Amino acid sequence: MVKIKPFSVEKWMDDHELTAEYNIAETCCSSLSLQDLKSLSIDQSQEPISTAKKLTYGAIPGSKPLRSNIAKLYDESDSQLFSADDILITPGAIAANHLVLYTLIGPGDHVICHWPTYQQLYTVPESLGAEVDLWRASEEKGWLLDIEELKRMVKRNTKLIIINNPNNPTGATLLLSLLEQIIILARAHNITILSDEVYRPLFHSLPCTHPSPPPSIISLNYTKAIATGSLSKAFSLAGIRVGWIASRDPDILQACAEVRQYTNISVSSVDDQIASYALGPNVVQNLLARNTKLAKTNLAILDKFIEEHAGICRWVKPSAGTTAFVSFWREGLPVDDVVFCETLQKEVGVMFVPGSTCFGDEYAFKGFVRIGYACETDVLIDGLAKLDGFLRSNYGRIPLAT
Repeated sequence: MVKIKPFSVEKWMDDHELTAEYNIAETCCSSLSLQDLKSLSIDQSQEPISTAKKLTYGAIPGSKPLRSNIAKLYDESDSQLFSADDILITPGAIAANHLVLYTLIGPGDHVICHWPTYQQLYTVPESLGAEVDLWRASEEKGWLLDIEELKRMVKRNTKLIIINNPNNPTGATLLLSLLEQIIILARAHNITILSDEVYRPLFHSLPCTHPSPPPSIISLNYTKAIATGSLSKAFSLAGIRVGWIASRDPDILQACAEVRQYTNISVSSVDDQIASYALGPNVVQNLLARNTKLAKTNLAILDKFIEEHAGICRWVKPSAGTTAFVSFWREGLPVDDVVFCETLQKEVGVMFVPGSTCFGDEYAFKGFVRIGYACETDVLIDGLAKLDGFLRSNYGRIPLAT
C-alpha cells in the first residue's frame, strides 16, 4: 500500500471554506457562471455548450478544438510552434501533475522541487519512492531562487526538476534569465523539467526592471520540458475541471496518455465544450483582461492594507498569480498562524490559510498566512475591514509561535 502524507492545504480548505463568510483564501480568480462567460464573448450568437450534442466520452485526449486553443496560449508570436498534438487534457492541473509524476518517477529517482509550493509537487514523488530535495526560496531574498544552489543539488540519479511559475503561495515570478539557466543545467544532465504554470498568464504586477512576462518553460527550446495548466485559476472556471499537460516531447505525452487510460479515460464532454468556448478567439482575451484587471485592482487594495498595518505584518509583494504570503508578528516574534486563522474565521468569518501547516515543515513559515486576493472585490474589501477590527481589538490574544 502506498503511504502518502495528508494534503494539508486541501484538508484546510475542505474543513473551512464552506463556512467562511469572507473567503480570502481561495486561489481562483472570482468564478464565472455560464451566463457571465457568455457575456464576455464578442459573438453573442454563440453558446458555451450545445444541448443537442450526445454525451459520449468524446475525444479521449481532449477535443481538437480545445487542445488547439490551449496550444495557442503557448505561442509567443504568430509562429504557431505548438499544435493540438502537444497537449493532453486532464481533469484539472492537479490530475495533470499527478499523471506526470506517476508516469515518470519511481524508487531510486531523485527529484528537486522549488519550495515553498503546492504540497502535491513534492509529496507525491516522495510517496512514489523518490528521494526529494527542496530548492528553497526565502522571504529575505524576495522569494528568488539561487541557480548555484540548484547546481549543487543535482545528483547522478536526478530525474526531475519541478518549478511553480507563478508561485503559489508567494506570488513570485521566475524570470526568463533563471529559466534559461535551469534549462542549461537540465540539458547538461539530461533532466526533465516540470513547470506547474496553473497561474499563468496572470503576470499583472511585474516590476519595471523586468516588465516582460517570462515565457512558458516549453517555449524555451528544450524538448524534455513539461508544463501543466488549467482553467481554474487564471480563467475562473474551476467548476468544469479541465487541465492539461503540454510538452514538445511526444514520448512523454504518449507515456502519460497510456497511464491515464487506467484513471480518467476522458474529461467530461460538457466540460470540454465549455473550455473550448472559454479559450476560443471570441472570449479568451476578454476573459484574461477581466481577471488581470481584477487581480491588479485587488492587489492594490491589499497593498494599502498591509502598508497601514506595517507594524504587525509584512510581505514581498506578489508580481503574478492570485496569492500572497503574508507574515504576522507581535513583539518581534511570529504569531501562531494556525490559532490566528482558526480564531479569525470563528470570530469574524474571515478565512486565511496558515503557512506553517499548509506550506512549511516543523520550523518553516511560522506566522505566515496565504491570502487569495482575486476574489470579488467587495468580498476582499469587507473581509479586510473585518480583519482590521479583529487586529485592533483581539490580536493581542493570539499566542506567539513556539
